[in-house]
Amino acid sequence: MKKVRTTFTCAIGTSLVFLIVAGLGSCKQSKPTSPEAALLFESVIPRPVSATPTGKTFSLKNETKIIVDATAVGAKEVAQYLAGRIGPATGFLFSVEETTGEVPDDAIYLTTTGGNAELGEEGYEITIDEDQLKVIANSAAGLFYSVQTIRQLLPEKVELTDVQEGPWDIATGTIRDYPEFGWRGSMLDVSRHFFGVDDVRRYIDLITAYKMNVLHLHLSDDQGWRIEIKSWPNLAIHGGSTQVGGGKGGYYTQEQYADIVRYASERFVTIVPEIDLPGHINAALASYGELNPDGKPTELYTGTDVGFSTLRIDREVSFEFVDDVMRELAALTPTPYLHIGGDEAHVTKKEDYIAFVNRFAEIVKSHGKRMIGWEDIAQADLDSNAVAQHWHSNELASEAASKGAKIILSPATRVYIDMQYDSTTKLGLHWAAYIEVDDAYDWNPETHLEGVPRDLILGVETPLWTETITTMDDIEYMVFPRLTGIAEVAWTPASQRGWDNYKVRLGNHAKRMQLLGINYYESPLVPWVK
Repeated sequence: MKKVRTTFTCAIGTSLVFLIVAGLGSCKQSKPTSPEAALLFESVIPRPVSATPTGKTFSLKNETKIIVDATAVGAKEVAQYLAGRIGPATGFLFSVEETTGEVPDDAIYLTTTGGNAELGEEGYEITIDEDQLKVIANSAAGLFYSVQTIRQLLPEKVELTDVQEGPWDIATGTIRDYPEFGWRGSMLDVSRHFFGVDDVRRYIDLITAYKMNVLHLHLSDDQGWRIEIKSWPNLAIHGGSTQVGGGKGGYYTQEQYADIVRYASERFVTIVPEIDLPGHINAALASYGELNPDGKPTELYTGTDVGFSTLRIDREVSFEFVDDVMRELAALTPTPYLHIGGDEAHVTKKEDYIAFVNRFAEIVKSHGKRMIGWEDIAQADLDSNAVAQHWHSNELASEAASKGAKIILSPATRVYIDMQYDSTTKLGLHWAAYIEVDDAYDWNPETHLEGVPRDLILGVETPLWTETITTMDDIEYMVFPRLTGIAEVAWTPASQRGWDNYKVRLGNHAKRMQLLGINYYESPLVPWVK
């Protein structure tokens, strides 16, 4: 709880200053909010549920402490993360202290006491006056998302890693915020082109800055197998040895994958691993001949065609293979989901496809996980334990929902961010659509699928397929700034969103993206402020 300050009056005459205080005290003049701080207060992405500025300033100084409620589980780790984010640029050695008593002035205070049910597990309330910045949340996750907002309330140069000149002013006021959807994710395809651990870590940092909480890793496809499976080692060694265009490829050892999972967990991100089945499977067929009818491995594939490979329903080794892979992945992934793909199985007979998905569901469940698949799995015998990811067919997504499955929304015409911005974009494809920044933003998940009730929609996920993407700069150019808008679609209620307001906030965000080193697309639809 905030310490009660001594109330006093300051009177200044021509020759006399009177301090009327109960004890020793001093006069403190109110500092009005700078235009820059006021602008940042109203430019947060995703847009908060409510934000009310009060016209003054709270300033970070070398003496400012970060104090946490000692009873708040996980709060100290969040406070240390905050200190690590804002310490280098300010040059301040923020001490992190725990308390169960009074909180002094000139502090950032994090607590999980005093929030209400409306905030949920990921919401927060920030109250800022001239003396203190206080955050209340119901969990460490809510505190973590408040930190992402605090970053945006500070001058953009706080994102740099060398010491910058202050002042470090934050506008006073109150922000009350909580997400519209619990699933706010992005998918990174590391199969078509491989991206190493450092790139994945950076991607996690970029998506969490906008309060996203799921990273779906597409770990296998025709062109490459990207995760070590100890019971089938040649999957990674041989199946992971190449990529689209014939490059070197690569894979994650189980230790590296565990490091990614840990890094994500520390940032409240759920890792969802995908092994695409029963199609998109050539990397496995090339690694183990016994998965093929003639007992011989196929050739490695470095093109971009889809739908030509399949497991065989009449070979029990197919299911032994799937069971081993899912068992090892389940042990490595402490979160609730395993993704079995299930899309574009064009050469798998329909009756075989249905039988495959039904068996996959049982295998996944036997390892204590919930099965996710692309909406094509709606053809199988789904139940409420399954999750279908909508990408192109409203009918299949609706069918999955009618069977009780939960739905993740990834409509290709809105959130496939490997799609080109327009016909001049040098990277990406356009088979689904050209997707400008406003197209990715201006849609409503609640009404996108007619007949699918709100309570069956888990949330929104934006996939990045990598047929044409080879570097981190490529990733960033296709992802930003569309991802920031999609993050707002997933977080902010539709009633609080509007393109005309958002494009101005996004334009004001340009300096922050520049200082974060993000290679973003400068859409002509946005009034960029650099």
